[in-house]
Amino acid sequence: MSQKVLLNATEVDIALHRLACQLIENHDTFSNTVLVGIQPRGVFLAERLKSVLESEYKIKDIQLGYLDITFYRDDFRRSEKPLEANKTNINFIVEDKKVVFIDDVLYTGRSIRSALTAIQSFGRPLEIELLTLIDRRFSRHLPIQPDYRGRQVDAINNEKVKVCWTEQDGEDAVYLVST
Repeated sequence: MSQKVLLNATEVDIALHRLACQLIENHDTFSNTVLVGIQPRGVFLAERLKSVLESEYKIKDIQLGYLDITFYRDDFRRSEKPLEANKTNINFIVEDKKVVFIDDVLYTGRSIRSALTAIQSFGRPLEIELLTLIDRRFSRHLPIQPDYRGRQVDAINNEKVKVCWTEQDGEDAVYLVST
């Protein structure tokens, strides 16, 4: 197994700031926008973006929630081992709000399809956008594309993209792992 660095800690930080600026361009004060991190790994990116928006760009009162899509997946009954659900924590209504889904890697699009179904339990959003740190563009099973992307990666099927966050993995980095 080998791995290649796609983004180091400095490049991850640059991507976070660029993504934050793009969000500000489209959502200004975030008064009608909510951020929703897709469990489990999109939560780290969502928290980081919220932190950058608040500390660096002085945006106040950003609403951030976490969405668990485990039982909305079309493959959740196909696994031999029982799935372990994460927690959904959305303590606001998404009715008539602009929702920005946040996930670390966009691969097949199935997680986002599941999130589109799951979010309906919290109201009918005005619109939904997708922000992802890594876009594996040639791997889609569904016609889903990000509105905001940190980096586009062309990875073949036996390669995996591994996103590491200091909070969980002890470093900020993105690797292309060959098996």
